[in-house]
Amino acid sequence: MEIPITGLLFHAEGSGSEHHHSLLITSWDGRPVRVHVHPISGNTSFDVGHYHHYAGTTEPAPSGVPHVHRYHVETSFNDQHVHYIQGTTGPAIPLPGGGHYHDFAGYTTVNGRIPHSHRYGGRTGNEEED
Repeated sequence: MEIPITGLLFHAEGSGSEHHHSLLITSWDGRPVRVHVHPISGNTSFDVGHYHHYAGTTEPAPSGVPHVHRYHVETSFNDQHVHYIQGTTGPAIPLPGGGHYHDFAGYTTVNGRIPHSHRYGGRTGNEEED
């Protein structure tokens, strides 16, 4: 069975084989789609004598359809440096009272006077309309 969708295709950063496109879905099976974001926060693993805190929001994604979110967050400044966190969440996981959340996990960028990275992971907060 095919589900008709409409949307807008955006060219993203990069050139040649390193560029990519993003699709913003505007309707799913004939129904308009609104977009939403999720809060994302937590602490990294404790490595090389310290950890970092991070907080931000995911990129917008369509509501009411299968989806994931991209995220980009800078950590707190600890031990004279920061790290960057970026990735894509897992699929939406419904909440009993409505709404949903996403799991996320990964490793920070490498930084610091002793070069290292940290693990991070958790669950987003419930959705917020954008």
